[in-house]
Amino acid sequence: MRGEVPCNGVHDHRHPIAGRREGDGDPMLDIYPLSCYYFGSKDATATVAARDETPSGRAERMRINYEANGLRTCVEAVMLVELFKHPHLLLLQVRNSCFKLPGGRLRLGESDIEGLRRKLTTKLSPDGAGDESEWKVGECLGMWWRADFDCMPYPYMPPNCTKTPKECVKLFLVTLPSSRKFIVPKNLKLLAVPLCQLHENHKTYGPIIAGVPQLLSEFSFNMVGDT
Repeated sequence: MRGEVPCNGVHDHRHPIAGRREGDGDPMLDIYPLSCYYFGSKDATATVAARDETPSGRAERMRINYEANGLRTCVEAVMLVELFKHPHLLLLQVRNSCFKLPGGRLRLGESDIEGLRRKLTTKLSPDGAGDESEWKVGECLGMWWRADFDCMPYPYMPPNCTKTPKECVKLFLVTLPSSRKFIVPKNLKLLAVPLCQLHENHKTYGPIIAGVPQLLSEFSFNMVGDT
């Protein structure tokens, strides 16, 4: 049985490390229980609805964007909650099949952190509004490159690639407070998926999400009890 847990009211480049350190040990991440957070839904905007698309449609949209603006840079959030004494990653699900980390494409001239805060506010806050500075964006955990519009991303540029990369995806650690409201567009689902299920599960989640557990291996997790 798959371990994804729907997050709703019914349960149906580097930056400074965000985690604290205990003495000279590994950086420590405080992770709060899923029950500490409120999950609701809101109407999907036209922009969000339009981006529920097939892989071929996404590749074509990327091609059009590249011709107009050049390299596409995306920023995505790694956010953890505790469930059953194990870290779970928050993922958005589209059409019951496609999984995404919360985030999206940067605007021209926008910084990584500004863009990620804007995207998180748009997708996970009521009516896309709120104080963007409330999102605590920490270090960049990794960068992935897409050599062409319809190819898989790699955590490096393939040595035989002679073309300019078409997309760069940056993953940032975003630490959550002890409570928060997550309000998600109705055409998306917010899931809490255990790290043990994600590890190297490329077939289901794709290489970027499947690689998150390894990126987090430098951290120790402090499972904080219900507050």
